[in-house]
Amino acid sequence: MLIIQAEQEVWPLKEVFRISRGSRTEAQVIVVTVSDGEYIGRGECVPTARYNQNTAAVLAQIESIKTENDLDRRKLQQLLPPGAARNGLDCALWDLEAKISGKRVWELANISIVPDVETSFTISLDTPDTMGAAAQAAASSPILKLKLGGDDADRGRVEAVRKAAPTARLLIDANESWSPEHYRKITPALKELGVELIEQPFPANADDVLENLDHPIPVCADESCHTTADLPQLKNRYEMINVKLDKTGGLTEALHLCERARESGFKLLIGCMACTSLAIAPARLLASAADYVDLDGPLLLARDREHPLPYENGRIGWPPRQLWG
Repeated sequence: MLIIQAEQEVWPLKEVFRISRGSRTEAQVIVVTVSDGEYIGRGECVPTARYNQNTAAVLAQIESIKTENDLDRRKLQQLLPPGAARNGLDCALWDLEAKISGKRVWELANISIVPDVETSFTISLDTPDTMGAAAQAAASSPILKLKLGGDDADRGRVEAVRKAAPTARLLIDANESWSPEHYRKITPALKELGVELIEQPFPANADDVLENLDHPIPVCADESCHTTADLPQLKNRYEMINVKLDKTGGLTEALHLCERARESGFKLLIGCMACTSLAIAPARLLASAADYVDLDGPLLLARDREHPLPYENGRIGWPPRQLWG
């Protein structure tokens, strides 16, 4: 029987991080370890209030399967629903398998991985002047992702960032905060400002309006897409999906989701929560074949864990073996 342990860790952020739903000053993660008595695999997950998750509930889910015999990734998919708890366990099992076999996870999964990938850097929601200053401070980042709030200041925010970072590629994340009227009003201006992508403009339970709106800029599903089962209803609403391991419930389902999404004609953005390099490492494997990568979680922290992923000039290198996989 595998020995499973899980504990909460708190990692301070460099500065306050805001989106339309609220703000935070720290990243609360759960680290899961799975051991066969000789080798130890690790995974990291992030409980998210938006999905009715908290630390206590996720730890309880993990505790509920500690006595399972012959636990493996396939059985795990049946024992736990998609979400943070399954993600932490799934990634820990991948890491354990890699350590036992002496191979890297991308070899086990039979997927190719490129030496480095370009990631966006997130500018959190604030006043236009503050967001412009943040963009100027992130001048080395080739892609900026802006958090917007669905109010009259949104256009000014994007204009300020564009002025401060005239050569950066721009992505927008509304976090479900827009109304259809706001969408119609602002998208032509965003198009002129060179915005390449609008992520989750409407609440997940009201995104059917996208079927009857023009899409001058491609629209990406985040809160509306968790697993492969969500794809059919997204077909006429979105051009792209945001794949996050804390939504899919781990790398195992994320690999299936990416494959099925491609087959259905969707483009891929690989995203993350506020987290350390341990959570990013599995997602980094998916990034090699993605259209956009938004794996900047560790860059938001005041410090990262030991053996972190290498970030340099907006690019992410290989996951170190000492870290994961």
